Amino acid sequence: MASSTTGTVKSRTWRLTQPREVQEVIVERELRSGYVAVEPTIASICHADLRYFGGMRKPEVLAKKLPMALLHEGIGTIAESASSKLPKGERVVVVPNLPGYLLQDIPPEECCPACRNEIEDNYCYRSQFMGSGFDGIAQSRLVIPEACAIPVPSSIPDEIAVLAELCSVSYRAARGISHLLDKGSAAVFGDGPVGYLTAAMLHHAFGVGKDRLIVFGAIREKLDQFDFAETEMVQSYDFKAGWKVDVVMECTGGRFSESAINQGIDILRPGGHLVAMGVSEEHVPINTRDVLEKGITIHGSSRSSIRDFEDVLKVMEQPECQNTLRKLIPEKYTVVSTADDLAGALESAMAHRDWKKTILDFHW
Repeated sequence: MASSTTGTVKSRTWRLTQPREVQEVIVERELRSGYVAVEPTIASICHADLRYFGGMRKPEVLAKKLPMALLHEGIGTIAESASSKLPKGERVVVVPNLPGYLLQDIPPEECCPACRNEIEDNYCYRSQFMGSGFDGIAQSRLVIPEACAIPVPSSIPDEIAVLAELCSVSYRAARGISHLLDKGSAAVFGDGPVGYLTAAMLHHAFGVGKDRLIVFGAIREKLDQFDFAETEMVQSYDFKAGWKVDVVMECTGGRFSESAINQGIDILRPGGHLVAMGVSEEHVPINTRDVLEKGITIHGSSRSSIRDFEDVLKVMEQPECQNTLRKLIPEKYTVVSTADDLAGALESAMAHRDWKKTILDFHW
């Protein structure tokens, strides 16, 4: 299956070399048959980017992963193509989870259990994830397999399409328990962007109505944005006596994971499912007694795959879904044309943890 190289592409690559320091390097990349070179147009900043930029990962992790270009949520246009499917100029969303069989140019069945469909396909042993030990979207020419550049339907504007990666992660987490969502009730813990988009996917992709969807958060102004769900403040809610649900989606992470997971266990019905999505650098104690007594199933869900992006783009074509997602879009984008611009945007995002996403507008 060896593919031939059709040429090389030079890319301005903005790499994080150490916490809070971004440098530009020119990288020459091979453009193999079946690959495309994407010029990023806009991208959004993820908390994962800020953890790397701010040096909040463990020193041994930073030593292993740096230097690297950050960012994994973005869209762009095909600048050069060695693909028979994607012409130059095509607008695409970038799938940052690159399957190992595509990178290694081998049949899927020779790659790993995930690629053989023995386990979930977003856990390929040989995959690379952009902005996590592998250069991300902060580069002028992103060379990726054609399957990881998904055409964006004309009915979806850029500001909605740029949210596809984060939506796909939420969609993937919910897809694993979709059989419970036709009639079951769900609770989402977290009033930030991950919680908002997870609740949005439950509502728009899986049809969970307001009468079956409740969101728990700590800031009333944020919760007021969830007009498609019931909302409650965690500080005052009685988790022992209130709603009982079939599914809990934990979208808090960090130091709030412990309380969210254990409050979720409190409100789950016997046989319920808890999906953990929040990232924590430390171990999180959980109430195993009630997990056992209720027969609760705990799932972990991280990242997504090509299929999830394709499904999410179909959902995003719904005008109602676009209206929901647009609440996360800021009035102004942050223009970036240099490595220093990117560092400044990341610094600002760290200092002003706004509810809305930070959108970067690339001027190469």
